[in-house]
Amino acid sequence: MGRERDYQKIQEITADYRKRLLQITEEKFIMCPTYGGWSCSEVYFHIFDASMLSMKAMTAAAMGAGKDRKTHFLVKLILFADMLPPGKRFKAPPMLEKRLRMITKAEAFDMLTGFLQGLEKAYPLLSDASSHSKTKHPVMGYLNAKDWLRFIEIHLNHHLKQLKRIMDSLDI
Repeated sequence: MGRERDYQKIQEITADYRKRLLQITEEKFIMCPTYGGWSCSEVYFHIFDASMLSMKAMTAAAMGAGKDRKTHFLVKLILFADMLPPGKRFKAPPMLEKRLRMITKAEAFDMLTGFLQGLEKAYPLLSDASSHSKTKHPVMGYLNAKDWLRFIEIHLNHHLKQLKRIMDSLDI
């Protein structure tokens, strides 16, 4: 599973986010599910805010601004398995939790579009990226540029599943 596969998966997943955004009304977009948790609005804000921050870290690593650090075995396993451990709940890191807010559908479209445009510019940098230049993720530790791309794909997919559960609970 290489860089190109990860890039294509991100394109497919973000197309699904875009499709779902078109399906939901503004009213239901900000509605929290009856079982609690985030609204669709908050999921969109979190995932594209976090993805932009991840892309910034990926770019820094690709340009050699990282450090030569060890990647933890569990993180390598997550990246290899292409998913977060099933049944395990993860809380957003405190710095992302503080940033969380409700947004409109238009803002969500803008964030999604901005992410894709940024990814298109950053992706070519990965071809020459050193696997030793790593930047720090607040939970996963040090990742190189290619690991960051894989993490972005895994994280987008993780929250897409969450979004599907929320939309099902709101009968969308």
